[in-house]
Amino acid sequence: MSTGQVATEDLERDGEVGADEEVEKAALKPPPVNSGYLPLPWKGRLGYACLNTYLRNATPPVFCSRTCRIASILENRHPLQDSSQPRHATKNRPDRTKSPDIARGQEFVQELGLANTRDLATMIRWNARFGILFMRISSEMFPFASHAEYGYKLAPFASKALAEVGAVAAELGHRLTVHPGQFTQLGSPRKEVISNSIRDLAYHAEMLNLLNLPPQMDRDAVIILHMGGTFGDKERTLHRFRAVYLGLPQDIKDRLVLENDDMSWTVHDLLPVCEELNIPFVLDYHHHNIHFDPEQIREGTLDIMKLYDRIRSTWIRKGKTQKMHYSEPAPEAITKVQRRKHNARVSTLPPCDPTMDLMIEAKDKEQAVFELMKIYKLPGFEKINHVIPHYRKIG
Repeated sequence: MSTGQVATEDLERDGEVGADEEVEKAALKPPPVNSGYLPLPWKGRLGYACLNTYLRNATPPVFCSRTCRIASILENRHPLQDSSQPRHATKNRPDRTKSPDIARGQEFVQELGLANTRDLATMIRWNARFGILFMRISSEMFPFASHAEYGYKLAPFASKALAEVGAVAAELGHRLTVHPGQFTQLGSPRKEVISNSIRDLAYHAEMLNLLNLPPQMDRDAVIILHMGGTFGDKERTLHRFRAVYLGLPQDIKDRLVLENDDMSWTVHDLLPVCEELNIPFVLDYHHHNIHFDPEQIREGTLDIMKLYDRIRSTWIRKGKTQKMHYSEPAPEAITKVQRRKHNARVSTLPPCDPTMDLMIEAKDKEQAVFELMKIYKLPGFEKINHVIPHYRKIG
């Protein structure tokens, strides 16, 4: 039995393959129409999102998503059993018999953010050492910072730490971006969702602002956003989005970019809105190949190239370096649900401007970038075989 057959049967056992007719329908769809163009010699930056798998498994681990539960914030409002000793999970926990202090709980969660920030600087240096100069910062850098009740501003407590990260990125020419989650939606009909979304965008904008990056790097530090749901009416959703967007603080509008998704919003839906409101548009190839306009464009990388000039212009008008997203489904994926999942690696560079930045959204993160570097002998590929275990001092 082939690997593809085994994988498909595994998906069926997991309940991820729909009825037989869905599989048959997916198998009968026209094949993708792809361009043979390769953007070589590559001059842009390849990047990955949020987590470095190599450093995450280092001793001790290096990562930027330390978080906690709200219950932990409430618990840590109480002083430690022994205030002269450091906190310990079992030997020196908060004493609930003593009076709580809101500031003490906030200090606990803020310290998690500062630890994440210190590791971000380590990740940037490691990336640059091996030829990677582009990364997405985790939205979990500062836990609950945008929460309605337990949220907090990053300045002044994180100002110095973030400025130090920005200085490292500036020295190395390392681009940083962010991508708020699926619940940040500016086209929602619910006021509480809009309020939460604006608060979340303000948190991301403050984090990027406090990096104090040089002008061009600061312009390139964008906030990527999906439109979200259609709520039964795309036109009304776009109308709400326009109204909310125009009322956003300027520092958020300066950073916001829109991306097509794999569920509801195609390139043809969003590109006109981006042109109208002067918002850069991020093309996601994987999303396009799953959810596209079959009457206007075919699956694959060939037809989409007709829109490249328009997409590029949305970035030029804002003085920003263009970026795109690239990933591939697992080879054995057949149905739309299966194909939404990102494969661990990617097999090629997509046809694009070789001077832009390309975010590789693959499960193997930096290892997927390394594989592309090896395949095409991109700058830095000769260093990859010399990667050695990473250790850092504690304390």
